[in-house]
Amino acid sequence: MSFLIKCIDCGHLAPYYPTSTTCPKCNSQWREAEYDYEIVGKTLLPRLQSRPFDLWRYRELLPIRNPNTSLSLGEGGTPLIRAVNLGMMLGCPNIYIKDERQGPTASFKDRQAAVTIAALKEAGITEMVAASTGNVAISYSAYASRAGMKLWAFVTSLVPAMKMREIALYGSQVIKITGSYDQCKQVAAEFANQRHLYQDMGARTITSIEAMKTIAFEIAEQLTTLQGAGENTPWQTPDWYVQAISGGMGPIGIYKGFREMQTMGWIDRIPAFAPIQADGCAPMVTSWKQGLEKAEVVTSPKTRIETLATGDPGRSYQFLRQYVNNTNGAFESVSDEDAFRAMHVLAKMEGISAEPAAAVAFAGLFKLIRAGVIKPSDTVVVNCTGHTMPAEAGVLGENWARDVKLMTSEETPQEGLLSALRQVAPERFPKIAIVEDAAEARRLIRRILQSQGSFTILEAGNGREGLALIERELPDLVILDLMMPEMDGFTVIEELRSKQETATIPVIVATAKELTPDEKDRLNGQIQSLMQKGDFLNDEFLEEVKSLIK
Repeated sequence: MSFLIKCIDCGHLAPYYPTSTTCPKCNSQWREAEYDYEIVGKTLLPRLQSRPFDLWRYRELLPIRNPNTSLSLGEGGTPLIRAVNLGMMLGCPNIYIKDERQGPTASFKDRQAAVTIAALKEAGITEMVAASTGNVAISYSAYASRAGMKLWAFVTSLVPAMKMREIALYGSQVIKITGSYDQCKQVAAEFANQRHLYQDMGARTITSIEAMKTIAFEIAEQLTTLQGAGENTPWQTPDWYVQAISGGMGPIGIYKGFREMQTMGWIDRIPAFAPIQADGCAPMVTSWKQGLEKAEVVTSPKTRIETLATGDPGRSYQFLRQYVNNTNGAFESVSDEDAFRAMHVLAKMEGISAEPAAAVAFAGLFKLIRAGVIKPSDTVVVNCTGHTMPAEAGVLGENWARDVKLMTSEETPQEGLLSALRQVAPERFPKIAIVEDAAEARRLIRRILQSQGSFTILEAGNGREGLALIERELPDLVILDLMMPEMDGFTVIEELRSKQETATIPVIVATAKELTPDEKDRLNGQIQSLMQKGDFLNDEFLEEVKSLIK
């Protein structure tokens, strides 16, 4: 399929050569690929039915003349997973996770490396330079080794040693720079210039942007399968697309993907974009909130999430600012602590272990939903950009494991075993009774509690069973629904308060019902807290639980 490279600044069209990094007319480094959208729009969709679900199914919209299948490592085609438990927790049931952890090297950068290395191989290039905070260099290293190319990987000294070792394992040369990521990029650029080597330039690299847009294609195709086709277009799009950003290359490419689909008539709208940054290095967020057209540079990033520590986003901010404003989206930032907390929630609620940078996107999602920016009825796709391999000690905190000392010579085997087991699980954890008729809601509350500490969880499916359970077990805390069969929550509370042994057991009422003034008066003084369902992720709920369990 034919394609040309168009200069974003002057509109000049030219053929594509990977070594040509500037516009031949105006010398701009900002260019993008253009295709015959009228022809592709009409002919590509029928062809997809017989193709594997991977990145190369969209090859007519990629800047590779003859895709070399022998270079592929299975990139693309990552699943779109419905986050059922997060959706229940947040009161936003249509949240989907684009699970980019399932790429060949466990990050979305595999797409970038796959397309770029294919283009370089096609052009006969055998050596390249890339600056990275970890994932880019790992992906490039894997694909470069497969293509028989040499990679010079410039990384900051803050990149975890395990990532540096993986880069080196593929045969790449690791150059560790003691300085910021922006300084690392400057050194890499000077090295590439002196040796006349091809250099990856992030968002200015045509193949990188083109690779990232395949995420948009897959989201639209997968969402259509999950939710059904649109009325006027073949494919569906979400209301929101959420991703953590550093330099912004991912969302720039993904926006281009949605724009191309709209041009070809495959979709009727582009989702609202929500780029998320870490508070300690959020030049785009702070500049957007101040209404600035150019980003104010952060010279000294103060975030422990090194992969997001790009203090100078350059022109990427101007593009993303335009995309966010055009789609009625929002920039947002979150603290490192919010991101680490989101890592725990995501792992314990959905079984997905994400790297800190990916967790920033989920922490941003939580913040935007709480603020009412993302509505309960909205369909949201969050890019889980990479896997945490392995989980870093600072994320887990203290007491994440229990030591077991087996029997001493003075103990009998039976005594030693019992003593060891008591070290694993004390004889008594605080008891919490969940009285709720909806099994899904009980499961959700149980998983939230278990993700925050060690409790003995008791459950009952209606008010009468719940009352009997509480009277028998005398839990430390009761979480109670109001509207239940057999006996409603109001009656359960009245029965508990009428008996000496249960009168002081604290009760948190969790209800989806809007209470009338009379119902609120009926609860006044009888319960410790009233929570709306869908708001369980609020810190208030977890703090309330901790404060009530002595």
